[in-house]
Amino acid sequence: MSRTQLDARSLRFAAWVTSAVLAAVLATGSWELAAAQTLVFAAGAFAGLRRAPYGLVFRYAVRPFLGPPVETEDEAPPRFAQLVGFVFGVAGTVGYGVGPAALGVAAIALALAAALLNAAFGLCLGCLCYLRLRLWVPPVARMFGQ
Repeated sequence: MSRTQLDARSLRFAAWVTSAVLAAVLATGSWELAAAQTLVFAAGAFAGLRRAPYGLVFRYAVRPFLGPPVETEDEAPPRFAQLVGFVFGVAGTVGYGVGPAALGVAAIALALAAALLNAAFGLCLGCLCYLRLRLWVPPVARMFGQ
């Protein structure tokens, strides 16, 4: 089976944009902005990272100015990470939207920490969880294309 490969730079780009959006959510307490980021996570998890908004921005606005990718990554682990981000985004949106606000702060802060680790160091916590789960629960691998 052919696996979708992604330009590794696109994943770091998306992590930086996500970090900025989540930091803005923490700074403003905006449930609408949290909901918008949650929709971005949903697009990445359910439609694939090539169709997700930040992936499209990278492909059409950033990548033309870069050389060809030196490193590619399998899409399945980061796509699962988007699903994890979606869960935290839903919790954050609910917390900021209807309460308790502490739920919103905690969920968004955890998502921001994970996004920053990915952006700054290339360490994807959701990807690591996927790799562990794949060993323990084989249907998880099939759900995400492996």
